[in-house]
Amino acid sequence: MTLSVENLTISNGTTPLISSVTFTVNQGEVLTLMGPSGCGKSSLLSAVAGHLSPTFALQGQISLNNSSMNELEPDQRRIGILFQDDLLFPHLNIWENLAFGLPRQIKGSNRKKHAILTLAQIGLEEIAYHMPTEISGGQRARISLMRTLLAKPEAVLLDEPFSKLDKELRTAFRQFVFEQIKAQNIPALMVTHDDDDIPDGGNVLRWPWNKETRHD
Repeated sequence: MTLSVENLTISNGTTPLISSVTFTVNQGEVLTLMGPSGCGKSSLLSAVAGHLSPTFALQGQISLNNSSMNELEPDQRRIGILFQDDLLFPHLNIWENLAFGLPRQIKGSNRKKHAILTLAQIGLEEIAYHMPTEISGGQRARISLMRTLLAKPEAVLLDEPFSKLDKELRTAFRQFVFEQIKAQNIPALMVTHDDDDIPDGGNVLRWPWNKETRHD
Protein backbone atom coordinates (compact mmCIF):
# COMPACT_ATOMS: atom_id res chain seq x y z
CA MET A 1 0.00 0.00 0.00
CA THR A 2 1.33 3.44 -0.92
CA LEU A 3 0.06 6.99 -0.57
CA SER A 4 1.24 9.29 -3.36
CA VAL A 5 0.94 12.99 -4.11
CA GLU A 6 2.12 14.18 -7.51
CA ASN A 7 2.55 17.82 -8.55
CA LEU A 8 -0.01 18.91 -5.97
CA THR A 9 -0.86 22.60 -6.09
CA ILE A 10 -3.37 24.30 -3.80
CA SER A 11 -4.41 27.89 -4.52
CA ASN A 12 -6.66 30.45 -2.88
CA GLY A 13 -7.83 32.54 -5.78
CA THR A 14 -4.69 33.59 -7.62
CA THR A 15 -2.48 32.99 -4.57
CA PRO A 16 -0.70 29.59 -4.48
CA LEU A 17 -0.58 28.11 -0.99
CA ILE A 18 1.27 24.95 -2.07
CA SER A 19 3.12 24.58 -5.36
CA SER A 20 3.96 21.30 -7.13
CA VAL A 21 4.54 19.06 -4.13
CA THR A 22 5.39 15.42 -4.94
CA PHE A 23 6.05 12.52 -2.56
CA THR A 24 5.26 8.86 -1.92
CA VAL A 25 4.72 7.18 1.45
CA ASN A 26 5.29 3.42 1.49
CA GLN A 27 3.51 0.85 3.64
CA GLY A 28 4.50 0.94 7.29
CA GLU A 29 6.34 4.25 6.75
CA VAL A 30 5.73 7.63 8.43
CA LEU A 31 6.56 10.65 6.27
CA THR A 32 6.87 13.87 8.28
CA LEU A 33 5.93 17.32 6.94
CA MET A 34 7.54 20.27 8.71
CA GLY A 35 7.25 23.98 8.10
CA PRO A 36 6.18 27.32 9.58
CA SER A 37 2.59 28.20 10.44
CA GLY A 38 0.62 29.19 7.35
CA CYS A 39 2.73 27.21 4.88
CA GLY A 40 -0.16 24.88 4.02
CA LYS A 41 0.57 21.74 6.07
CA SER A 42 -3.00 21.38 7.33
CA SER A 43 -4.42 22.21 3.90
CA LEU A 44 -2.32 19.44 2.39
CA LEU A 45 -3.71 16.94 4.92
CA SER A 46 -7.24 18.20 4.20
CA ALA A 47 -6.67 17.71 0.47
CA VAL A 48 -5.55 14.12 0.98
CA ALA A 49 -8.49 13.40 3.29
CA GLY A 50 -10.98 15.05 0.93
CA HIS A 51 -11.92 17.85 3.34
CA LEU A 52 -10.31 20.77 1.53
CA SER A 53 -12.46 23.90 1.68
CA PRO A 54 -14.21 24.76 -1.61
CA THR A 55 -12.58 28.19 -1.42
CA PHE A 56 -9.34 26.48 -2.50
CA ALA A 57 -8.51 25.13 -5.95
CA LEU A 58 -6.58 21.86 -6.21
CA GLN A 59 -4.45 20.58 -9.06
CA GLY A 60 -2.33 17.47 -9.27
CA GLN A 61 -2.90 13.84 -8.36
CA ILE A 62 -3.59 12.15 -5.01
CA SER A 63 -3.40 8.34 -5.15
CA LEU A 64 -3.79 5.50 -2.70
CA ASN A 65 -2.57 2.08 -3.81
CA ASN A 66 -2.19 3.45 -7.36
CA SER A 67 -5.85 4.50 -7.51
CA SER A 68 -6.81 8.16 -7.86
CA MET A 69 -8.70 9.69 -4.95
CA ASN A 70 -9.27 13.14 -6.40
CA GLU A 71 -12.93 12.58 -7.16
CA LEU A 72 -13.79 10.43 -4.14
CA GLU A 73 -15.82 11.65 -1.17
CA PRO A 74 -14.00 11.59 2.21
CA ASP A 75 -15.84 8.49 3.44
CA GLN A 76 -14.79 6.60 0.30
CA ARG A 77 -11.06 7.24 0.68
CA ARG A 78 -10.38 4.80 3.55
CA ILE A 79 -8.06 7.26 5.27
CA GLY A 80 -7.92 7.53 9.05
CA ILE A 81 -7.07 10.77 10.84
CA LEU A 82 -5.55 11.27 14.29
CA PHE A 83 -5.85 14.81 15.65
CA GLN A 84 -4.33 16.73 18.57
CA ASP A 85 -7.48 16.05 20.63
CA ASP A 86 -8.68 12.51 21.30
CA LEU A 87 -12.29 13.30 20.19
CA LEU A 88 -13.80 10.40 22.14
CA PHE A 89 -17.57 10.46 22.53
CA PRO A 90 -18.24 11.58 26.13
CA HIS A 91 -21.59 9.71 26.34
CA LEU A 92 -20.08 6.33 25.36
CA ASN A 93 -17.88 4.15 27.55
CA ILE A 94 -14.48 3.01 26.31
CA TRP A 95 -15.46 -0.24 24.61
CA GLU A 96 -18.41 1.54 22.97
CA ASN A 97 -16.07 4.24 21.67
CA LEU A 98 -13.85 1.55 20.16
CA ALA A 99 -16.81 -0.33 18.69
CA PHE A 100 -17.88 2.85 16.91
CA GLY A 101 -14.78 2.60 14.72
CA LEU A 102 -15.42 -0.97 13.59
CA PRO A 103 -16.54 -1.69 10.00
CA ARG A 104 -20.28 -2.04 9.51
CA GLN A 105 -20.04 -5.69 8.51
CA ILE A 106 -19.14 -6.55 12.10
CA LYS A 107 -22.52 -6.70 13.77
CA GLY A 108 -24.27 -7.28 17.09
CA SER A 109 -22.35 -8.79 19.99
CA ASN A 110 -19.29 -9.26 17.77
CA ARG A 111 -18.69 -5.52 17.94
CA LYS A 112 -18.26 -5.66 21.70
CA LYS A 113 -16.05 -8.77 21.42
CA HIS A 114 -13.75 -7.00 18.96
CA ALA A 115 -13.56 -3.91 21.15
CA ILE A 116 -12.78 -5.88 24.31
CA LEU A 117 -10.15 -7.94 22.47
CA THR A 118 -8.48 -4.76 21.24
CA LEU A 119 -8.34 -3.41 24.78
CA ALA A 120 -6.77 -6.66 25.96
CA GLN A 121 -4.15 -6.48 23.21
CA ILE A 122 -2.97 -3.06 24.43
CA GLY A 123 -3.29 -3.89 28.12
CA LEU A 124 -6.29 -1.69 28.86
CA GLU A 125 -9.10 -4.21 29.33
CA GLU A 126 -9.69 -2.94 32.88
CA ILE A 127 -11.06 0.37 31.56
CA ALA A 128 -13.59 -1.16 29.15
CA TYR A 129 -16.60 0.15 31.10
CA HIS A 130 -15.08 3.48 32.16
CA MET A 131 -16.23 6.76 30.66
CA PRO A 132 -13.68 8.98 28.84
CA THR A 133 -13.61 11.42 31.76
CA GLU A 134 -12.58 8.59 34.10
CA ILE A 135 -9.34 7.63 32.35
CA SER A 136 -5.99 9.38 31.89
CA GLY A 137 -4.92 11.52 28.95
CA GLY A 138 -2.50 8.84 27.80
CA GLN A 139 -5.21 6.20 27.89
CA ARG A 140 -7.58 8.44 25.93
CA ALA A 141 -4.87 9.02 23.31
CA ARG A 142 -4.30 5.29 22.84
CA ILE A 143 -8.03 4.58 22.63
CA SER A 144 -8.42 7.31 20.00
CA LEU A 145 -5.64 5.80 17.87
CA MET A 146 -7.02 2.27 18.15
CA ARG A 147 -10.52 3.47 17.20
CA THR A 148 -9.00 5.01 14.07
CA LEU A 149 -7.15 1.78 13.21
CA LEU A 150 -10.15 -0.49 13.90
CA ALA A 151 -11.85 1.11 10.90
CA LYS A 152 -9.15 -0.60 8.80
CA PRO A 153 -7.88 2.51 7.00
CA GLU A 154 -5.47 2.05 4.12
CA ALA A 155 -3.53 5.16 5.17
CA VAL A 156 -3.37 7.42 8.23
CA LEU A 157 -2.94 11.17 8.61
CA LEU A 158 -1.40 12.42 11.85
CA ASP A 159 -2.22 16.09 12.53
CA GLU A 160 0.18 17.07 15.35
CA PRO A 161 -1.15 14.17 17.45
CA PHE A 162 1.43 14.57 20.24
CA SER A 163 1.40 18.35 20.73
CA LYS A 164 -0.96 18.48 23.73
CA LEU A 165 0.73 15.72 25.74
CA ASP A 166 3.35 16.31 28.41
CA LYS A 167 6.93 15.27 27.60
CA GLU A 168 6.94 11.85 29.31
CA LEU A 169 3.54 10.86 27.94
CA ARG A 170 4.43 12.25 24.52
CA THR A 171 7.45 9.98 24.23
CA ALA A 172 5.52 6.84 25.19
CA PHE A 173 2.52 7.59 22.98
CA ARG A 174 4.71 8.51 20.02
CA GLN A 175 6.37 5.11 20.18
CA PHE A 176 2.98 3.41 20.54
CA VAL A 177 1.65 5.18 17.43
CA PHE A 178 4.64 4.24 15.28
CA GLU A 179 4.50 0.61 16.46
CA GLN A 180 0.81 0.35 15.56
CA ILE A 181 1.31 1.87 12.11
CA LYS A 182 4.13 -0.56 11.42
CA ALA A 183 2.01 -3.47 12.68
CA GLN A 184 -0.89 -2.42 10.42
CA ASN A 185 1.63 -1.96 7.58
CA ILE A 186 -0.05 1.19 6.25
CA PRO A 187 1.44 4.51 5.08
CA ALA A 188 1.19 7.51 7.40
CA LEU A 189 1.62 11.22 6.74
CA MET A 190 2.40 13.35 9.81
CA VAL A 191 2.45 17.10 10.42
CA THR A 192 4.49 18.34 13.40
CA HIS A 193 6.59 21.27 14.60
CA ASP A 194 8.81 19.12 16.82
CA ASP A 195 11.88 17.31 15.47
CA ASP A 196 11.61 14.84 18.36
CA ASP A 197 8.38 13.54 16.82
CA ILE A 198 10.15 12.29 13.70
CA PRO A 199 10.60 8.50 13.81
CA ASP A 200 14.19 7.23 13.67
CA GLY A 201 15.14 6.56 10.09
CA GLY A 202 11.98 8.29 8.87
CA ASN A 203 11.80 10.59 5.86
CA VAL A 204 11.14 14.30 6.35
CA LEU A 205 9.89 16.98 3.96
CA ARG A 206 10.85 20.43 5.25
CA TRP A 207 9.40 23.63 3.89
CA PRO A 208 9.51 24.47 1.00
CA TRP A 209 9.10 20.69 0.61
CA ASN A 210 11.31 20.28 -2.40
CA LYS A 211 13.74 17.80 -0.86
CA GLU A 212 13.19 14.64 1.16
CA THR A 213 15.74 13.81 3.87
CA ARG A 214 16.13 10.88 6.27
CA HIS A 215 16.11 11.46 10.03
CA ASP A 216 18.61 9.41 12.06
